Amino acid sequence: MISKDYIINAAEGIHARPATALVKLTKRFKSTISMKKGPRTVKINSLLNILSLAAKGGDTITIIVDGEDEVGALVAIDLFFHEELKHL
Repeated sequence: MISKDYIINAAEGIHARPATALVKLTKRFKSTISMKKGPRTVKINSLLNILSLAAKGGDTITIIVDGEDEVGALVAIDLFFHEELKHL
């Protein structure tokens, strides 16, 4: 299991468009991929799961990846956050 923290720099946070793209991205991997904000953790296999965290600009989230292709999954997610939501 590996994890990485991100600060959401996009002022609008994680809204429907990037959340949909993130779900599509994570479906390419066999690993279980989750997102944590505060005490809540949800699997990134559903748009509603991601939106339920209500991640806004300035929030810190943690991506947790567990499985056989976890390194590749985290690399792809890291690129996604760098391009789409500008992590720190």
